[in-house]
Amino acid sequence: MIHIGRSLAPPFYVSGVMTMLTMLIRGYCLGVEFIVRLIGRSVSFLVPLLSLVVAYEVFARYVLNSPTIWAYDLSLFLFAYIAALGGAFAQQKQAHINVDILYLKVSERTRRVFNLITYALAVYFMLVLIDIGLDQLHETIKFNYRRQSEWAPPMHHFWVMMIVAAGLMTAQLSSQWLEDVYALVTGRDLIERQESE
Repeated sequence: MIHIGRSLAPPFYVSGVMTMLTMLIRGYCLGVEFIVRLIGRSVSFLVPLLSLVVAYEVFARYVLNSPTIWAYDLSLFLFAYIAALGGAFAQQKQAHINVDILYLKVSERTRRVFNLITYALAVYFMLVLIDIGLDQLHETIKFNYRRQSEWAPPMHHFWVMMIVAAGLMTAQLSSQWLEDVYALVTGRDLIERQESE
């Protein structure tokens, strides 16, 4: 017997599977949201430290006439950590640059389609970045690469941070991608958000 246009599975079974799948996707998205928020807010505490390092270097250089050998390198690393590890949090808050002239003139559904394309391209870029970062990390450890400066700090931590940052961004983008796919398929938001978030 062939049933055209009907599922062979009982309706309660399909409904239960879809509910479980929805719960799994929602759990993944909320978990990613929590981790990205935690790291983004934690890394924000490096901003005052960066300011102190730069202020001390200016004071040491121009008041004491005795510049440090470490402040420039440390400020570069701190800035890189803040920018890279804060990127996923900025993505979560929709704080990255967008082409609003087109984006705001289309329907919510079309925006979600734009998002899916954009997120897919960004995930590809992040995966390439992770691959390059892993190669660079291996090479940096193997040859004990250091920054070419008088202080000469090791560089391996930088590549670990880049890999983690690209992984966080990939997780955040995949979470948003899943939310948009869910909304396009069901017509409902996966996670109800308050306006203040």
